[in-house]
Amino acid sequence: MRLSVALALAAGLVGAAAERATAAPYEAFIDVETEEDLIDLLVAGQISDETYEALSTLLARGVNLELADRAELYSLPNLTYADVDAILAYRKEQGFIADPAELVSAGVLTEDKLLSVAAFLIVGQRDTGGTPIHGWVRAITRSSPSDFGVDTPVDGDAGVPPLGLRARVKVGSELTVGVVGVSTRLRLGEVVADPNRDALIADPPGLQVVVPKAYARWETDDVDAIVGSFRAGFGQRLTFDNSTDYTPNGFYFDDQLTYDSTLGAACKRSQGELPSSPCTGAAGDAYVTPDFHWRDGLFGVGVGARKITVGEGTLQAYGFGSYSRRSIYQYELVDRGRCADPRDDSDPACSAPDVYARPDGDPLTPTGRYKFMTLPDVFGQALGGGNVTYFADRRNYVGVTGYAAKLTSLVEGVDLDLQEWSALPGGGTFGAAGVNFAFGQQWLDVAGEVAHSFDQQPDAAGPASGGGGPAAILRATATGKKRELEASLRYFSVDHANPFSRPIAAADEFEGNRARDEVGARLRYTGRHGNLGVRGGVDVWTNPSTDAVKAEVFGRVDVQATDRLGWGLTEEYTDKGVRAADGIAADCFEVSIEFDERGEPIPCSGSKLKSIARGRYQVSRGLRLTAQLQHALLDDGNHPDGKRHDLSAWLAALYKPSPDLRVTGRVRYLSEDVADAAALEESLWFTGDVTLRLRKKDRLRVRGDVFTYLDDRASTMDRSPNPELWLWLQYEAKF
Repeated sequence: MRLSVALALAAGLVGAAAERATAAPYEAFIDVETEEDLIDLLVAGQISDETYEALSTLLARGVNLELADRAELYSLPNLTYADVDAILAYRKEQGFIADPAELVSAGVLTEDKLLSVAAFLIVGQRDTGGTPIHGWVRAITRSSPSDFGVDTPVDGDAGVPPLGLRARVKVGSELTVGVVGVSTRLRLGEVVADPNRDALIADPPGLQVVVPKAYARWETDDVDAIVGSFRAGFGQRLTFDNSTDYTPNGFYFDDQLTYDSTLGAACKRSQGELPSSPCTGAAGDAYVTPDFHWRDGLFGVGVGARKITVGEGTLQAYGFGSYSRRSIYQYELVDRGRCADPRDDSDPACSAPDVYARPDGDPLTPTGRYKFMTLPDVFGQALGGGNVTYFADRRNYVGVTGYAAKLTSLVEGVDLDLQEWSALPGGGTFGAAGVNFAFGQQWLDVAGEVAHSFDQQPDAAGPASGGGGPAAILRATATGKKRELEASLRYFSVDHANPFSRPIAAADEFEGNRARDEVGARLRYTGRHGNLGVRGGVDVWTNPSTDAVKAEVFGRVDVQATDRLGWGLTEEYTDKGVRAADGIAADCFEVSIEFDERGEPIPCSGSKLKSIARGRYQVSRGLRLTAQLQHALLDDGNHPDGKRHDLSAWLAALYKPSPDLRVTGRVRYLSEDVADAAALEESLWFTGDVTLRLRKKDRLRVRGDVFTYLDDRASTMDRSPNPELWLWLQYEAKF
């Protein structure tokens, strides 16, 4: 019954008439100027974490209108394939897009679409003599008064605020150089084996300066070469992709920094060999500002030839090699010298090795153990791969992609490997090979990819075995003048353990990978009719290893009632057990209250219904108010009626009296369990943000956050500080 109602809702939404549609099927029409606008959409629940990551990366990287191909343009929000093809045709006809506004005057894009993607665009520059140099430098720091009030900062120099620095320089129209530097205070030092303890031992955190990203890229219409930190992706992202683009094709420079939105624990040590834990009492309840962090990517060399004429078509050929150091969450490790099969949960030797803090002086001095830490530079990853694709034209092509990688432990004296639930396969060597294709005529584009992974994971009893497995995906997009509909089918075998596989997939995982143990179908539609915008979708899949059937359905309506007033409604329904497998708890959605014979929680198979109402009012030319109310109903066995009610309310204001000043404010109330203030989080979050242009190209941004926990949990009562205060400072200089 629940699924039939959800499918009926989706069918009604998908059948609505429309005018405007997004390309990559983001959950909302994206109209942003800064990353802060994206954060507002994320906090309000209008976009997912995955969409935020993709769009924030795209916003920081930019899309060059002169060089972007069909795949990269399609990753922009709010553009259909018809829009992308019209841009490419105009660029070919004109030879150069001097001003994006030309696209509106030429009838290529509507004004609202151009304005919505303007923040993502890089306008090309023609060489008019000499070698023009331009770029930017951004410095950002974030701190809390609590950083300076920790009596015993045993896990780092908390009193030193973290600092992040990013710089990007364009030399002429072909060369781009970039670098990222950070200061860290809470990052562990060197990790080594300790034969005295039969464990690992790590240098305590302290102030460090790290340069995690640096690159130089030479890019023309015909050649793309990069050295340093980069990302790559091809086809339908099934064989190889570590970018964030919806339809990647080639290389992308990598210079992103990220941050946590809350404070982190100041002390992360357990008792170990000590009489008591160093985190006992006030030290264990203290929270400080976390460091900036980054996602591990490729580091090496990539070379691509984009347009090799072959008959009436063209050939692209990319090759890349990388060697990078991988940091690993400590519980992902296993000592293969003691554990034959990491899947054997009954063997204590298969638990992650202990990680002790290196004591001062005598190495045999009793010391505590670290907990919940990421260990830096534990593995070295050597990787090589490539792609060759023949294009009959930009919509019709066939290509092959392949890569191979090898993980080598950098910690001598112990045979470190990975747990089966790690995203990286254990055993050392892994990779994949695949074939992708695309066919496009008139209003229809069909694309697909078939791949097979390989690895050296051990065979074991149960659904998964080592050696690798097949996977396939098929995606069709129908684009009319005023609408777009995407349908996709996917199959990922239980043995397809490919960490560089990022195709369309459900959010659940099997042994650390999303694109694994899944057979599913997804339908998404988006468009606009008059003042009515509609988005809808349905995704149904099963996990072959358990025969469980799951479903997600969403529908969103946005109405532009007047020039100043807009409102919208969203309904999202998720069911983890339309047909639940044996032994799967059906009375919960998030946190199980049932445990198996080994004391491990039984996975949940309940449902969740989320409803969102929102409104936006343009008070004046420079002032805009946005409000939202959200309610969620979840299965939860902790409640007498088996249901839990979540509630959140959100209000934001944007004041922009001139191009030199931008002021935003936001307040959010959240209750994760309305009926029980001692169960889950209840909080109030205030944010104020001011961006001021100091010179023609320089901007200063100051932000303050106040976050207050209101619930009655014991952890909240002991938490320090509460309320939390965060202070941000960012300076951007362009030249």
